[in-house]
Amino acid sequence: MNNILKELQKNLPKDAEITEVKFEGPEIVIYTKNLEFFRSHERVVREMVANLKKRIEVRPDLSITLDMEKTKKLIKEIVPEDAGIREIYFEPELGKVVIESQKPGMVIGKGGETYRRIKNETLWLPKIERAPAIESPIVRAVRNLLHTEIDYRKKFLNSIGQKINAQKKEIGERWIRLSCLGGFREVGRSAMLVETPESNILLDCGVNVASDTFPYLDVPEFDIEKLDAVILSHPHLDHCGYIPWLYENGYKGPLYCTAPTRDLMVLLCLDYVDICHKEGKEVPYMKRSVEKVVKHTIALEYGEVSDLTTDTRLTLQQAGHLLGSALTHLHIGEGLHNILYTGDMLFGPSRLFEPAFTNFTRVETLILESTYGGAGDIKPSRQESEAKLMQVINDTMKRKGKVLIPSFAVGRAQEIMAILGSNGFDYPVHMEGMLWDATAIHTAYPEYLSRYLQKQIFHYGKNPFLSEIFKRITVKKERDEVTGASEPSVVIATSGMLVGGPALEYLKAFAADKRNTLLFVGYQAEGSLGRRIQKGWRDIPITGENGKTKSLRMEMDIQTVEGGLSGHSDRKQLTNFVYRLSSRPDRVICNHGDGYTTAELARDIHKYYKVETLAPKNLEVVRLK
Repeated sequence: MNNILKELQKNLPKDAEITEVKFEGPEIVIYTKNLEFFRSHERVVREMVANLKKRIEVRPDLSITLDMEKTKKLIKEIVPEDAGIREIYFEPELGKVVIESQKPGMVIGKGGETYRRIKNETLWLPKIERAPAIESPIVRAVRNLLHTEIDYRKKFLNSIGQKINAQKKEIGERWIRLSCLGGFREVGRSAMLVETPESNILLDCGVNVASDTFPYLDVPEFDIEKLDAVILSHPHLDHCGYIPWLYENGYKGPLYCTAPTRDLMVLLCLDYVDICHKEGKEVPYMKRSVEKVVKHTIALEYGEVSDLTTDTRLTLQQAGHLLGSALTHLHIGEGLHNILYTGDMLFGPSRLFEPAFTNFTRVETLILESTYGGAGDIKPSRQESEAKLMQVINDTMKRKGKVLIPSFAVGRAQEIMAILGSNGFDYPVHMEGMLWDATAIHTAYPEYLSRYLQKQIFHYGKNPFLSEIFKRITVKKERDEVTGASEPSVVIATSGMLVGGPALEYLKAFAADKRNTLLFVGYQAEGSLGRRIQKGWRDIPITGENGKTKSLRMEMDIQTVEGGLSGHSDRKQLTNFVYRLSSRPDRVICNHGDGYTTAELARDIHKYYKVETLAPKNLEVVRLK
């Protein structure tokens, strides 16, 4: 650490008037009271970044910043009125002014001209955030929490930075191990521990909601006191649902993920706690632990290389599965070994996202999801699936019926919205459950969407999520109006497998009418009500208002359009992903699939590409190096 600081001092201009040098997580932060150095330090910093291989940010000492009220007034004069500034507030501990705007591009200006003018004239470092196009209580709560906890986070990030940059230990033989703690030969409770002589890193930590099971964190390999970092690939509960438990039980280290993953994780984990309470299940953690997660999160952009520990660097890249979902690339040692963990991914087209990233310089071990890795798991094309979706919906509209689409709150619901919003569909689409809150978070991070959607939003002002056809349902009275109306419409509601939630109430209301359609667009797990209906059950058990079980006769049409709309890769896409990787891995480990599927995919990848393949079980430990 002292060597880094000495190198910094050597490269800084003698008149830079540096008042403080701090580590903030993987970054080095320099505070200066020299006006000219703050305004034009780019060349010097570029040289230091190249030498030190560290991210460096220069911030103003508060002694040189403009008065806060004058700064607000000046920003409003500099920034065009139609930029839609929502809020301007200050983080003096960091020397930053936060500008929340509906159009951040206008705050930045052409070639960054407006941004530079704000910085140079106010001598505050501007931090620009996008205001959600749909007001989001979650985004607001997360940002407010991060803002009010600035002092704590500054100390926390400094302590993490000191650990990352600590003097490296003298190590004899170097080794890397992978402990399979959940999600191996199964789908659910994904968790794995990467260990080296210097690091303990946990990749994902989820719950299996269907069976109420959690990762194996009581094994000898896992010690929460020694845990250095947690990385979250994406915010589905089977990957993130147990992370707050770590903070409830003493973990105080960082969680690394993208910003939208952080926000969606908060939404889903809070809902998970509420559902546990409603169903009388044991709650694994309190809501305050979800706040602890936010306080300890370090949000990264795609492609941003970040030091994780003394011997490991992390890079997140597009996974194509969900908003902000990421492939996790770990570079261990000075070129010793490189691990790529896919999490859930889609290596194919979708309305919402670009396909999973493949241009990695080095990958020795690939940990590959296998959800649809079986030999028979070949999806119809995206075009076929979208055409069938629209045909089923339009046919129902013609016969004056209603379409019920049970959907997961995050991912599939927004995919359906994007399809309907881009196809000129002009019937009302009613939405109930967490769908609206999840969609609001999508509007806060359009830069994580596909290039096509970004072009529609930024250049043509056509955001499919803001279409007037979408109507939010918040109270029972509004739901009763929808179910009692004679006009045709579409309803998208949770839960995706009909195991509860408002979708079940709509099913009770729609089931008896042959004009209506129940349209499945997502995976229906074995044992769920959705799977039973798919199998042909037409008399299904339903709990009535008096708490007694009664039989519900299904007269409505039943349709499924799932495969081509899935956020997971099918067999062809998985094997093609391995083929398309810029660096062919030496070893492929298959996880996140049932026992037969993972073993079959591992066997065939070995046959196709002549590399070592494994399909380990939970509790197995694999030596990678």
